[in-house]
Amino acid sequence: MHIGIAGNIGSGKTTLTKMLSEHYGWVPKYESVTYNPYLEDYYKDIPRWSFNLETYFLAQRFRDVLEIAKSKDVVIQDRTLFEGVCIFVRNNYEMGNLSRRDYETYMLLFEEMMTMVGPPDLLIYLKSSIKHLVYQIQKRGRDYEQGMSIEYLDGLNRKYDEWIASYPGRLLVIDADNLDFQNRPEDFALITDKIDAELFGLFK
Repeated sequence: MHIGIAGNIGSGKTTLTKMLSEHYGWVPKYESVTYNPYLEDYYKDIPRWSFNLETYFLAQRFRDVLEIAKSKDVVIQDRTLFEGVCIFVRNNYEMGNLSRRDYETYMLLFEEMMTMVGPPDLLIYLKSSIKHLVYQIQKRGRDYEQGMSIEYLDGLNRKYDEWIASYPGRLLVIDADNLDFQNRPEDFALITDKIDAELFGLFK
């Protein structure tokens, strides 16, 4: 089974992925942020490095999904292949950070990949406000994220809302603004109760 964790930058995807993998004994699959060779350059000059960064992410996520499809384990993935396309690439294209030529080339690659893979069996979406995202980003203190504009984050959030509103697969939406699932066991239990209800048919 493939479970995806979706959400904007700073929404808590990696933390939740780790906690759920430990709670259920699932195999975690983390997004390749710390060793992406384009990430720091991207935040310094987004228009220059958008195509490079997004193509690298696409290749990594596609490889991950192929591995997940072959696995007999329950795998929980920190950010999905579809977010890179429907959220980040689309947002950069609409903001003028990605040329039409590069966007069409990227989409051609994605469409070919989609003939070989499918969506997660369950998508868990961490819905967060801009205020909450900014607080979380400042709190974790990654240098390359500190110059990120509110406009950029807001564009991503709007894309998430559009994508989730029309998402055709199995979906669980978690309002992350009022939860501190890392530090409050009762908040984490609220999430696992919802997952149990979705996966195992328990009463919500």
